[in-house]
Amino acid sequence: MKVTAIICAAGKGERAGFNKNKLLAPLYGAPALWHTLKKFDVPEIDEVIITSSQRDRAEISALAAPFGFKVVAGGETRTESVKNALAAATGDAVLIHDGARPFVSQKLIRECIDCVKAHGSAVCAVTPADTVIYGEEQARLDRNKLYLVQTPQGFLTREIRRAYTLAGDAVYTDDSAVYAEFIAPPVIIGGEPQNKKLTYKSDFDAPPLPSYGEGRVGFGVDTHAFGEGNGVTLGGVGIPCDRALIAHSDGDVLVHAVMDALLSAAGLRDIGHYFPDTDARFKGASSITMLAETLKIIKNAGYAPVNVSASVQAEKPRLKNSIGAIRQSLSRALEIPETAVAVAAGTCEGLGFVGEGLGITAYAAVTVKEV
Repeated sequence: MKVTAIICAAGKGERAGFNKNKLLAPLYGAPALWHTLKKFDVPEIDEVIITSSQRDRAEISALAAPFGFKVVAGGETRTESVKNALAAATGDAVLIHDGARPFVSQKLIRECIDCVKAHGSAVCAVTPADTVIYGEEQARLDRNKLYLVQTPQGFLTREIRRAYTLAGDAVYTDDSAVYAEFIAPPVIIGGEPQNKKLTYKSDFDAPPLPSYGEGRVGFGVDTHAFGEGNGVTLGGVGIPCDRALIAHSDGDVLVHAVMDALLSAAGLRDIGHYFPDTDARFKGASSITMLAETLKIIKNAGYAPVNVSASVQAEKPRLKNSIGAIRQSLSRALEIPETAVAVAAGTCEGLGFVGEGLGITAYAAVTVKEV
């Protein structure tokens, strides 16, 4: 069964107060929509279609391009946007997801797909934890019978298309309502508390993260010597220098230390095991891309990063003006808030290998949580 995912991103997000589409506002060092798109880059999904307003089309298309995702014109309402995307969908099953829910897990996405394949529909929802009252009469509702509906919501494509056709010009806030009215009550599956929707500016200031629990700590260190060249890459950021670092890959000593720290925290083997310098695939490779692969490795082992603290020892280049960009780069690669990334830089006061200007050393400590 071929699966299409539709990501709704054509809204204005006016309540967030950014004076632009909130999905293009920064979150964890990248536009919020980028994080949502990354979650849907899984083998189980054959096609991803993103709805976009004409105003945002160029920027959203640029975010979609590295993933190979398609962008279609949105409408004045969410309902119109979904209709447009459904017209372009080629999958037998379709998942419809709000672009403003970047915290959804790939596990929940897979569970939604499995439920559609088994039962024909799947709507993610959670039960409220608070007492719920209704109206001025303050009628108490049984919260055990109430659901807070989330996305993704999955359906057989032919059925949800039929439902939207029968709906005509009516406007709906979610797809399960259309399906329930014209097809059948959809199957409800357990959602996730962290799968919250970005609505207000404060949601970007303190995005929800899963609980840390007991956690684990890892430490990594790496050193590279200087050679001929005119620049170094640290934390995925190119920095001018009168020398370059000698390495099989791009020589990003900071990223290599972070990679080793992550692998150590997860109880796995070191960077040399997964990315050996005898492998031609990694000749001149981008270390920030290798870091993304390391993230997948530790997630497959059941862990995800919580925070990173790194220190770079170098007589040159001076890093003061690059720290912000490095933090943003690591935040994006590791999918954690920029506030969870600390990077310090110092010299060795002319002492030793680093102090004599022969190379750069980086140290990194990380904490990871079980997922």
